[in-house]
Amino acid sequence: MPTTTIAETTEICYHCGENCDHSIKAEEKFFCCEGCRQVFLLLNENDLCNYYDLDKNPGIRAKGRFVSGRFDYLDDPSIIRKLTRFTDGKQTHVVFSLPQMHCASCIWLLENLHKIHPGIISSKANFQRKEVFIIFDEALTSLKKIVGLLAFTGYEPYISLQDEEAKKPVSYNRKYIYRIGVAGFCFGNIMMLSFPEYFSSGNIEQKGLKEVFSYLNLTLSLPVIFFSASEFFVSAWKGLRQKWLNIDAPIALAILVAFGRSVYEIISGTGPGYLDSMSGIVFFMLIGRWFQNKTYDSFSFDRDYKSYFPLGVTVIKEGTEKNIPVSSLIKGDRILVRNEEMIPADAVLMSPEGNIDYSFVSGENTPVLKRKGELIYAGGKQSGGAIELDVVTPASGSYITQLWNNEIFHNRKNQDKSFIHPWSRYFTYALFTIALLAGTYWYNTDPSRVWPVITSVLIVACPCSLLLSATFTYGNMLRIFGKNKMYLKNAGVIETLGKIDTLVFDKTGTITHNQSAIVRYEGEALNATELNIIKTVSRQSSHPLSKIISSDLQKRNSDRFLQVNGFREFAGMGVEASVADITVRLGSSPFARFITEKDFTTEDTGTHIYVSLNGELKGNFTVSNDYRPGLRQVAEELEKDGYNLHLLSGDNNHERKNLEELLGTEVPMLFRQSPQQKLDYIKSLQDQGKKVLMLGDGLNDAGALQQSDAGIAVSDDTNLFSPASDAILHGSKIGQFGRLLRFARSGKPIVTLSFILSILYNIVGLGFATQGLLSPLVAAILMPASSISIVIFVTLASSFSARMKGLEA
Repeated sequence: MPTTTIAETTEICYHCGENCDHSIKAEEKFFCCEGCRQVFLLLNENDLCNYYDLDKNPGIRAKGRFVSGRFDYLDDPSIIRKLTRFTDGKQTHVVFSLPQMHCASCIWLLENLHKIHPGIISSKANFQRKEVFIIFDEALTSLKKIVGLLAFTGYEPYISLQDEEAKKPVSYNRKYIYRIGVAGFCFGNIMMLSFPEYFSSGNIEQKGLKEVFSYLNLTLSLPVIFFSASEFFVSAWKGLRQKWLNIDAPIALAILVAFGRSVYEIISGTGPGYLDSMSGIVFFMLIGRWFQNKTYDSFSFDRDYKSYFPLGVTVIKEGTEKNIPVSSLIKGDRILVRNEEMIPADAVLMSPEGNIDYSFVSGENTPVLKRKGELIYAGGKQSGGAIELDVVTPASGSYITQLWNNEIFHNRKNQDKSFIHPWSRYFTYALFTIALLAGTYWYNTDPSRVWPVITSVLIVACPCSLLLSATFTYGNMLRIFGKNKMYLKNAGVIETLGKIDTLVFDKTGTITHNQSAIVRYEGEALNATELNIIKTVSRQSSHPLSKIISSDLQKRNSDRFLQVNGFREFAGMGVEASVADITVRLGSSPFARFITEKDFTTEDTGTHIYVSLNGELKGNFTVSNDYRPGLRQVAEELEKDGYNLHLLSGDNNHERKNLEELLGTEVPMLFRQSPQQKLDYIKSLQDQGKKVLMLGDGLNDAGALQQSDAGIAVSDDTNLFSPASDAILHGSKIGQFGRLLRFARSGKPIVTLSFILSILYNIVGLGFATQGLLSPLVAAILMPASSISIVIFVTLASSFSARMKGLEA
């Protein structure tokens, strides 16, 4: 057991860095309070003390003990339910707001909570939102213990028990604003006090005035060097401790050189120094980074909260079913969720029972049986007949996006990429080499110019613009895609879309739409009861054809829906269920002939859905195919752009002639394709070296979407959401799909051009600096200006590219 003593002298707390009047000592380290000591012992016990290697005194002053009864309210089931994002009785997901999160050390500690407590399965910090997402095992811990652990380590969550609309406290980096303010104030005054020196060429006649101004400037520079510039020194020191020369290393060295040289000249009386340049360096660097961060934050905000997310849900109001966007859901809405559809919001089950597949949320594939009155969490998928639910928490598009990028699916293609290139360290090495060579040259030529040249070289180079050009380009492109009703999983999808050379289309629900489809029935006459039974069974399925038939029969037969038992859906074939002791089958001709050899074959065009009751084939519904507007034009555009087009359909080939008129006679078309056959076909194209993009409905085409290099689910405001897709395209935008692909192709040229511009800027800037033609102050203005200009360039270039292609920017 570590010994504890009271030190006689003032020390710095090893954990949080605060002064210790009567420090507590443990393991030869001092702490300001028992709380910090306890957190240190906790980390030490779990071999996590490399936390202190990331930063000096990185911790927050901690409570270090559990206050008895403080978090007892978190044992209340109603409060647990309000704070829980998901639970299946085994694992529970929660998100906490942590305003205290302030540095990389915080993130490291929060993402290693599973090493401290065995009940925590995983934890992931979101620094931008100051949130931590925690998954824990209910059998080993509880919500109260999780919150207690966070409070113990100094990260007590902000917990609001108000409605979801209640806002969290606005958190922004106030300290960063203060740094800019202090640097700006000091820089302005140093410049003003330096005017006599500038205008007199260093010969101020008034005795002692020059020294007064010089020492005033030195005094004003102290807050700049020790407060405003501290983040550059901290970042550079962290890199050096990890044996890494990061992009802040040359900036920190340039600031130190300018300050050190200025102190020497002022004290020795040999000159006024370069304090105006030093303070200007810090001020303009901070301004440049603030602009970059705000720009990137705005892209992230557009993506998470404002982009169009084409998911819809069927709402039941006064006995009428209506499809509305998920974003329009409010508490108390009654929603209908069909087989394989995603539950878009936390809701209470109102049907007798439901089978909920939470694989999208937790990775567990076994459906969970839920009874009437139980809470079902957003992200679950109904497996079986349609269910009705009452919404208790409005849907969250950002939460769905978080699920879409869940670590469960991170082994997929098109992962989001980090654009911080490994060659950044070589940039820094090269920069130091150039500075050394330039200093050596001027030392032998004009020693008085050595320090200004070295400082200018270290300052004017701008790796930020090189490293961030791709990030800003793709960030803005994600926003533009969203405005045009195409929502991409992440930035990596844009690069993949730019490499595609082969497009594979599904037919039903992808290039056809269901708004104006005409339904005809042929066969034995059906009585009202039989019509109601067929209407009830077709209502259970999320397949576009089932929805069309159900909607059409609802107009003919307004009887109430009946109880459905044993509902099953066979992908690519049909559905089966029992209603009022009658076994019903709806589906394709092979599916019907599985029951009987009787068939109804028609020569007219359209898709046929056969009906059998108790094993007897009654007839078939023919659904006319209404193709989406602009399909012929987009096919011509795609072929003109060099894409190879293919069509795969699970339906019959009665529409071949119409499809050939729309897509062209040279397009390969395969009909009566099962989901597995579609997947195999795409794999065969990839084996030929093709880069394949699949457009499907997200249900029967899930396997093909997954197999393709990029999969796009076409949606008409339905909640058929599949994690297999890399993008979701609203059905109304099929007509501009060619323009969207051309826009994706423009991403790489924009990134390349911005990269070249950044390189040219660095070459020209370094050229002027090494020749002594660039003062440190001008270099300090040019460096952030280059980053800002690159951000402006990529934003304008991507917006201009979108407008040139007829897209909304």
